[in-house]
This record gives sequence, structure tokens and C-alpha cells, in this order.
Amino acid sequence: MWQALREELHPQGLEIVTVGMDTAGPEACRPFIEAAAPTHPSLVDVGHVMAERFGVVNIPNGLWIDEEGVVVRPAEPAFPPGRGARSGRGVPEGTPDHMREIFEEASKIQADPDAYVLALRDWVAHGSESRYALSPEQVVDRSGRRDRSSAEAAAHFALAQHLWRAGDEPGAVRHFREAHRLQPDNFSYKRQAWSLASPGTGPFERFWQGPVEGREAEWPYESDWLSEVRAMGAERYYPPLDLTPADDPQA
Repeated sequence: MWQALREELHPQGLEIVTVGMDTAGPEACRPFIEAAAPTHPSLVDVGHVMAERFGVVNIPNGLWIDEEGVVVRPAEPAFPPGRGARSGRGVPEGTPDHMREIFEEASKIQADPDAYVLALRDWVAHGSESRYALSPEQVVDRSGRRDRSSAEAAAHFALAQHLWRAGDEPGAVRHFREAHRLQPDNFSYKRQAWSLASPGTGPFERFWQGPVEGREAEWPYESDWLSEVRAMGAERYYPPLDLTPADDPQA
């Protein structure tokens, strides 16, 4: 989907760079990259540096960077054209019930790809004069908190990744849990930990992100994707996309 948008806007000067954040390494992202067959740079960030430096707390997120390397829109929900609601209907035969429930809940998540893409096209056409290009002050204001709690969460998350790669799963889980406690709204931290702990369930193993029925006691975290989204309400999974024009006095 991003590839189609890239083909449309690249002749006008836009380059799209997609980044998969996965501690498990490039092989975890390879099937998705190869299926998309992108002509744009498609990177894998095993250290979640993207999340740490740009305040990415969920996916998909996007940020706009101009020709001078200046961020003109910080990380925010970003949806490519053609992104349809997922549903439990139409999933392959034999899909585990848990995954069907996930698809059903995901279909309730609110997204507005049309509005996002219209704003992006406006920026490509008008550059710094685009009504959606924010001032440096507005970018900072929208970039999320950087308080002590979030800084400590980042440190625990980095240590958890190191321990996981070193083979110390119990140690990694302890630090993943602490990162979750310190920054509970960071779904990037949660989804990574849940994915690493998810059981092998065929093609869905990276999306399972929760315990297996009958083996709940083995699940190392206090929550999982399905229960968290149900508790918060799928319609609140992403914050509202704020496309108030930069020249609006209320922006």
C-alpha cells in the first residue's frame, strides 16, 4: 500500500522509507518486505532506535522530514491508501479462534487513511507552504512527553532487548514488564514483548501476542493485545489524528 503511494508521489520529490521495528531481527520482517516488493528503502530497526528518538509508541506511525532534514510533522498515526478494516470474516480456514477474535477486535479500530493521504499530498505539492507543515514549536509540542518515567522506560526496554538477544529470557521479561509499568501507553514496547513471548502458531505466531488457552499460567505478562484493546476500547487504540492546519489559530 505504501508502495503504490510512493509510485504516485516519488516523481514529485517524495521518498518513503518504511521501518520495521523488531528485536527478533531482519528475518522476522523479511516475509512482509518481500511480499510488498518495495522500490523504496525498507529498513529493519532491531534496537527500536526509531521509537526512542522519534517518540513512536504504536504502529503504523509516520513522520514527515523535509529536504533539510527537519521534522515538519512528528510521529502520529499514519495509514496508507487502501488500508481496509480487518475482520474475522475471510481469514484462512483453520485460523485459531484466538486469532479470529483479534481480527474482529482489529476491525473496530478507527482509522482515516483518506485524510492522512490528502494531507501528505498537499505537503508534497506545496512544501513548507503546505497548511499541514508544522512550525518547529508545533512539532515539539506534539512530540509527546520526555519525562523521567519515559526515559527510564526506554532504558529498561533497551536492557530487555539486550538480555533477550543474550538468551536470558527471564531477565528480559523483568525489564520488559518494568518498561510497560513506567510507560503504559507505549504499545511499541508492549507489542514487542508480547510478540517475542507468543507461542508458535504457524503463520500467525508474530501476531498472536497473548497466552494459549489452557496455558495461561505460562504467559509472562500481566496483559496481552486482545485484553488491553478490549479494556480500552478499540476506537481509542490510536489517538485522534490531528490534521488541524498549521495556519489555524487553534493549532
